[in-house]
Amino acid sequence: MIRLALRLTVAGGREALVRLTVIAAAVAVGVALLLSTLAAIQATRTQNDRNAWLNTGAEFTQSRSARAAGADPLWWLLRADHYDGGLIGRVDVAATGPNAPVPPGLPRLPGPGEYYASPALAELLRATPAGELADRYPGRRAGTIGKSALPGPDSLVVVVGHRPGELAGKEGARRVTTIEAHSPSSCSGPNCDVAAGINAQGMALILSVVALALIFPVLILTGTASRLAAARREQRFAAMRLVGATPGQVSLISTVESAVAAVAGTAVGFVLWYALRPLVARADLTGTTFFTGDMSLGAAEVLLVAVGVPVAAAVASRVALRRVRVSPLGVTRRATPRPPRAWRLIPAALGLGQLWWVIGRVPEGSSGQILAFVPGILLILVGIVLAGPWLTMAGARLLVRFTRRPALLVAGRRLADDPKAGFRAVSGLVLALCVTSTAVGIITAVVAESGVPENKVAFGSSVVGDYDRQSGSGPTRKPPAALPAATRSELESVPGVQSVMVVRTNPLRIPDPAEPAPPKGEPPILAGLVPCAELARMPAHNKCPEGARAAAIPPDFSRLDMYEDLALPAVWPAARIGAQRLESLPVSEIMVTTDGSTAAVERVRTLLTAAYPDELPPYTVEEDYGQQWGDIAAYRQLATVVIVISFPIAGCSLAVAVAGGLNERKRPFALLRLSGVPLSTLRRVVLLESAAPLLIVAALAIGLGFLTAQLFLQAQFDYSIRAPGPGYYGLTLAGMVVSLAVIASTLPLLRRITGPETARNA
Repeated sequence: MIRLALRLTVAGGREALVRLTVIAAAVAVGVALLLSTLAAIQATRTQNDRNAWLNTGAEFTQSRSARAAGADPLWWLLRADHYDGGLIGRVDVAATGPNAPVPPGLPRLPGPGEYYASPALAELLRATPAGELADRYPGRRAGTIGKSALPGPDSLVVVVGHRPGELAGKEGARRVTTIEAHSPSSCSGPNCDVAAGINAQGMALILSVVALALIFPVLILTGTASRLAAARREQRFAAMRLVGATPGQVSLISTVESAVAAVAGTAVGFVLWYALRPLVARADLTGTTFFTGDMSLGAAEVLLVAVGVPVAAAVASRVALRRVRVSPLGVTRRATPRPPRAWRLIPAALGLGQLWWVIGRVPEGSSGQILAFVPGILLILVGIVLAGPWLTMAGARLLVRFTRRPALLVAGRRLADDPKAGFRAVSGLVLALCVTSTAVGIITAVVAESGVPENKVAFGSSVVGDYDRQSGSGPTRKPPAALPAATRSELESVPGVQSVMVVRTNPLRIPDPAEPAPPKGEPPILAGLVPCAELARMPAHNKCPEGARAAAIPPDFSRLDMYEDLALPAVWPAARIGAQRLESLPVSEIMVTTDGSTAAVERVRTLLTAAYPDELPPYTVEEDYGQQWGDIAAYRQLATVVIVISFPIAGCSLAVAVAGGLNERKRPFALLRLSGVPLSTLRRVVLLESAAPLLIVAALAIGLGFLTAQLFLQAQFDYSIRAPGPGYYGLTLAGMVVSLAVIASTLPLLRRITGPETARNA
């Protein structure tokens, strides 16, 4: 039977070739998406392992790091530098002896006046004026850092050598005897604060949900394509039954047809994934892109996809063609299908219940989280597909009850008689709307809860040197000295610099005017002091009392726009202090506003780094926001990928289903035309048969999408969903309009396929 099935598959003419091509294309897309997701999960883990050495000396590594036998201590200081918005990982090291540990990717430790740079940073140093970057790393470049120490090809990393006395006593510097080798993902607990890397397990959870959201529409397209020319195949299978074929043999033949296309599509999918691998590797999901070689797959993953996808596609096709197993006289094909029952609503309800149960019970590890969330989401997606026919039937019966228009009556009667066929055409688009609503709901809530404004802040391009030493109990370390006059002069002479404001420490003990009064017995957060002449040149929050020469402002003045609910006074309180004394006070914060040009920003950053080499490197306000925005940006990118891919796949499913449905119903439509029904009425019938299920079930899909987002947010983050922005409504409306346009594009076929010859010969 398999040989006969193969012969029928390849000898079925143009119609069979089109069907097999569509199925193979759908499977190829699904395989390429699945392989890309699996490879991205593996690449994220590999990338995170390469970040391990940068966490040397971090607090969470101290309890598990043992002193290496015979190793000389190494002074280690990790700091974050920037260039043009890009993050530069700077590691300052100083060996206390010849046996000090060497980080990966380096042939030896850099000596005093030497540094090693990553290839991307070395290229940047060559292409950039020294005053904007290279002057921050005095000395000579001893070589480049190898791939084994770099998270990605565009990683900017520098290891700078010093004498031990230059690092001893610096804030953040530690003596280590081993280089950390544990992935940042292994960090857990309340004191887990990795210096570099991400929780790759969390990214695996997100990518698993993304894979599920992308594969489902592909399976819908595969099943839709499998049903092309189903009526003609029913006739062929009925004839086979008449000559003695069993139902099992007929099922085997129909399954082999789909399996052949699935196997071919799987092979093409592997080729497509390999060709697109360099493009996928450029995706920035973790703050840096991937090495193409890291986008690899294990033998188990390859075997799972190579075997599992064809099997899943064959099962989907067999389910789609289960009515093809007709009786010898074809009675099943001609009878009205049994109407769907209300039990089809149960799976979606079970999925929602499962997600609700997870609230307050989310496991710690990503494997447990995947098992906690994915089954519920899968049940909801399956539930929408199962509930769609019942909702279509209910809506169609309601439509027929309240209308007397011919087109509405015909469309409503046909949908009520066979709601499964009516919903099948729009099922892919309905799923896309559900997935889009879920993604937008989650991202909107996370963005809102993050407290980071999306609009550009008033002084986003300002360069900030943050030297604040305050805590709840007052100063913890001596602040740096006042800004040298020569450095101020150089800063003000840089083209593009608009103002320089130096915030001084507060010997007057004036409390921070932007903070509420602390509980009784606790010391207040102290304000910073600034000359009113400097404050007046700030683009925002720059009001001094009339006649005052100095004012008390928040010590973290550069972050004021980050806290949208902060009640700021209209005028900052005056500080009674002489100009000469104020000028001599230590520095708390330096804020240099610029025009945003790269040359101005980087020249200012280099000057401040040279003036305060022992402090943390300066940053721009936008970079400070971007550091908190990084995860959200990655999740937004993933959500965009889901939306951009799922909608076109759903559109293809809709086009294939509508065109196939017209071909299957050409004889009934031809008979209606012969009986006097105008062609315009038939066109309205076709449009309504697809539009009605879409509009009826889309409302449920969108509601389920937002409810799924709410349950996920509450369980994972303890957030509440927020109303989406206008972009979501525009996207939903555009999807509906394009869908109706796809349906309308098939209407011209009616004139050609419903002529008298069709009624006579069909």
